Order: sequence, then C-alpha cells, then structure tokens
Amino acid sequence: MQLGVSTATVSNAFNRPDQLSAKLRERILRESAELGYHGPNFAARSLRKGESGVIAVVLADSISYSLSDPVASQFLQGVAEVLVNENKQLLLLSSESNQQAQSSSESLPDGFVFYGAPTGDIFERVQRSGKPLIAVDFETHDSASVNINNEDGAYTVANHGLVSKPDSVAILGLRLVDSNRICRLTAADIDLESKEISRSRLKGYVRALTDNQVVFSPSQIWHIPLNTPDMAEIAAREALTLSPLPKLVLCMSDVIALAVIRVAGELNIDIPKDLQVTGFDDIPEAQRSVPGLTTVCQQSLEKGRVAAGLLFSHDAKQEVLLDTRLVVRQSCA
Repeated sequence: MQLGVSTATVSNAFNRPDQLSAKLRERILRESAELGYHGPNFAARSLRKGESGVIAVVLADSISYSLSDPVASQFLQGVAEVLVNENKQLLLLSSESNQQAQSSSESLPDGFVFYGAPTGDIFERVQRSGKPLIAVDFETHDSASVNINNEDGAYTVANHGLVSKPDSVAILGLRLVDSNRICRLTAADIDLESKEISRSRLKGYVRALTDNQVVFSPSQIWHIPLNTPDMAEIAAREALTLSPLPKLVLCMSDVIALAVIRVAGELNIDIPKDLQVTGFDDIPEAQRSVPGLTTVCQQSLEKGRVAAGLLFSHDAKQEVLLDTRLVVRQSCA
C-alpha cells in the first residue's frame, strides 16, 4: 500500500498505539492525514461489531437546562465515572427533543438511562427496541430502576423543622401544577395526580404538618415551574414579604432554599433567629452557604453510579431504592 506498511500496522497505529514505536506511528498518522484518511469509520465498525460503545442518558428536560442544574450535574458525573471504567462513551439526549430530528441518535446507543419521567413516547420506543434501559426518579415496573423515597425524606426534614413549633409555615414547591407561572396553590391543586417527584415531597410535608397539628392552607404553598435561582427568588420574595412572616420555609430543592437565604439577607431577616429554612438535595453549595443549609441528602452522585452500573449487571428488573439522609446545619438547627 501507499504507506509502505501492512493494513494491520495501519490499524495498530489508530487502535493499538502501544504495538508500534512512537516514530513509526507518527509517520503513519501524518501520511494518512495527507491522503485524507483520519482513522476507522465509527459507524462501519459499530455495524460490524453489533455495538457502538455508547450509552445514552435521556434527560426529562432540555440538555441546556439539565447541565445548569446542580443535581443533574452530580448525577451525570456519577454516570460518567462508571462509563469511563467500562470504556464507554456518553451521549446526552432529551425527551423534549423532536422525535424525527433525534431518531438517528436514538438508534446508536447500546443502552439507555432515563433521568426523570420522560415526555412523549421515547421510553416506549426504547423499550420496543429491546435494548437495556434504567429508569431513574420515576416509577416503572417494566425495567430496572433507581429511586429514593422522596416522601419519607420530605417528612423527615419537615418534622425536624417543626420541632420548634413555628406558628406559620410556607412551602416553596417545584412543578406542582401544569403552569409556567409562579403561583400559589388552590384547594383543587392539592390532590392532583402527577409523576413529578415533587408531588411525593409535598405528601411528606403535608403528612408532617398534619402529624404536628399545624394548620395550613394551599395558599401557603408556591408552585415554581423550573429549578432556577431567578424563579426561586421571585417566589422567595413573595413568601418573605407576607405579614406575618413565615417562621419556617420548606423548600423542595436546595436551589430554592439558597434563594430564600439570599432574599432573607436582602430583607434583613435573621436566619435562623427570625426564620428557619430547609432544602432538599444536598448540593455542594448547601454546605458552603452562610448559614449552612439544613437539607436532605439524596445521593445524586451515587445515584448516577448505581444507575450506570445496573446497565452492566444484566438484571433487567432490579429496583434500587437509595437511602436519604437528614443533614442538619445552621439554617434550621
């Protein structure tokens, strides 16, 4: 051939560099590039082997939103750690994306991790393909899954906050109703059925309030459409300018709780003297916050590791329920 070496030697230059001297490999790569050859065709190799070496994480939300969310970022880090050890590549997909535009990408992965309840019918399409899949943070009895007990975690942190017997409580919720507007709940909203994990957290809060004989109304519960600091600060400002001021604010995410702490500082509300705040997630910022945030650790990093690991365990129906842990810091000691 034109390079003056065998086909096997060229293959080693691209795929097994340890089999060649550095000088020979450098020459082969340089002369191959001059001839317009830049290595084996990935698609052709995938067809030949019957696998791509790619694992997809299908996000319930858009990719840009998920990458900005600290909980999703921790989860993806855990997945990536396992895939590196398994010599696999990571592909990010979104269930919000157009099916036609994404169909070719869906055919590539060897397995799928669904993070959050997906929209549309992508879950059913992947199931029909027969490829291994893992469901994370939503209920399914047809495949392996990884979840936490959101209701019990919320109950535990609310029960901790209610020990001080606050005379008024506000709940800053996330995705409680089908609305893009920040709003307070009505009586009709309380018992709505939804796959969102926030509904389980709301049940935990309500159960704790009931057990502690705390009277509350739906108007003390806020719906926040997205877990972003901007939206959280709007809801926090509404809650912290009520008269009388709530003495305990239960937040369905650390992002929301940290927004409450920031707004309280702007309004000269002392935490925890005048107001106690709890979160849910235990993102790194929760510990660095001043005051430190009392929250629920849901092991997002470990969740990612476990979910990815299940893909290689060959147990198609294993259901994993990870423990949550109350983390007590200064915001609600």
